[in-house]
Amino acid sequence: MSAESPLIQSLRSAVAAAPDDVPLRLHLAELLLNAGHFDAAVTEAAVALQHAPADAQARELMVRAMGGAAAAPGEAPAGPPAPASAAVPPPGVPPSEQPPAPAPQSRDGFDWRAAEEEVGDLVPPRFVEAPLTVDGSGDPGDATAWDAEAPGTVRLADVGGMQEVKDRLEAAFLAPMRNPELRKLYGKSLRGGLLLYGPPGCGKTFIARAIAGELGASFLSVSVNDVLDMWIGNSERNMHEIFAGARRQAPCVVFLDELDALGGKRSRTQNSGMRNTVNQLLTELDGIDAAANDGVFVLAATNVPWDVDIALRRPGRLDRTLLVLPPDAPAREAILRYHLRERPVENVDLGKLVKATDGLSGADLAHLCEAAAERALLDSARTGTVRMIGMKDLLAAAKETVPSAEPWFASARNVAMFANEGGMYDDLVAYLKKKRKL
Repeated sequence: MSAESPLIQSLRSAVAAAPDDVPLRLHLAELLLNAGHFDAAVTEAAVALQHAPADAQARELMVRAMGGAAAAPGEAPAGPPAPASAAVPPPGVPPSEQPPAPAPQSRDGFDWRAAEEEVGDLVPPRFVEAPLTVDGSGDPGDATAWDAEAPGTVRLADVGGMQEVKDRLEAAFLAPMRNPELRKLYGKSLRGGLLLYGPPGCGKTFIARAIAGELGASFLSVSVNDVLDMWIGNSERNMHEIFAGARRQAPCVVFLDELDALGGKRSRTQNSGMRNTVNQLLTELDGIDAAANDGVFVLAATNVPWDVDIALRRPGRLDRTLLVLPPDAPAREAILRYHLRERPVENVDLGKLVKATDGLSGADLAHLCEAAAERALLDSARTGTVRMIGMKDLLAAAKETVPSAEPWFASARNVAMFANEGGMYDDLVAYLKKKRKL
């Protein structure tokens, strides 16, 4: 093998200066191949394929270089041989029964087909699709379908304000978990069911994640799409697998979002499959025995608790309810700070802005910040001068933002007045009276 020519050495320097230049590297590999430096050519072709896996020239160069490397010293790599006479099928044998053609071999015994298959593996498939079962569902052996999220970093301290909500959560979940000796003394089990209800956009899901973070527990969020299935029996099976996975990964918080869709009143539905799903949920909440659900904390959220099946709210299931209202003043300040933290703002009086946003939900406040940014952006585009988001933009956006919780309170008022059996909605009644909505 001859020493590298000055041209090859120059190209090596150029490739070192521009390692991502695939055509330049392929040109170097071609020169190395022609000069008999097969191993070096293989190296350069492999690097080119890492940058451009679908490059046909790089693949062809790799095959040629590998063939040259396998050849005897001083012998040029041979191309694929012509078909041998032994490859002709014997007369009278149907084509479907003919033996497969042997892999083409070079004169030195190099397996070209194996080399092509090896190079082909360098290009990964663009899409990977899981096979479907007969009933149209995914692979039933997929054990990761209901894997819970690892304990997150969100804590109740990240929830601004809402001290009353935090105190209720401390008593219902956190204190027994943090004090195992006291829990054992008072016979408090590690079971728990809590129903969060209130107007939409007030942070029920965020609170559920904060509880999981406080407990150091896994988090498994379940929506109606995760459970309901068009095939008979699959919805009940999905519900069972969710709770079975939570028990395996205890301590685990199971969060049932939109509970009214998963556990609506059975008396109002004519669909037997939906009623069976609610029955299965009741069974899972009870557990097979008294200790089956130890370490499984069930949180549920709904905007319409009066549409939830009453059996779900009996003692031992989702027996405690917590009203999650629009954020109070400290919570609104924290939410506004969060949504303005990466925007160009100046001279923002948060105290004044908090007073101007009383009654807005967390989602409304996020929209307010977006609308204020939009006003400043359009003004900058019209004038050609970029300016900051000011108090004027935020107050104008607050004036235009209609509280999204008002329609919910209009419906809840009727429930509080005429359907508050057993004091189930006393906290809602107290809030409506405080806000003079009742």
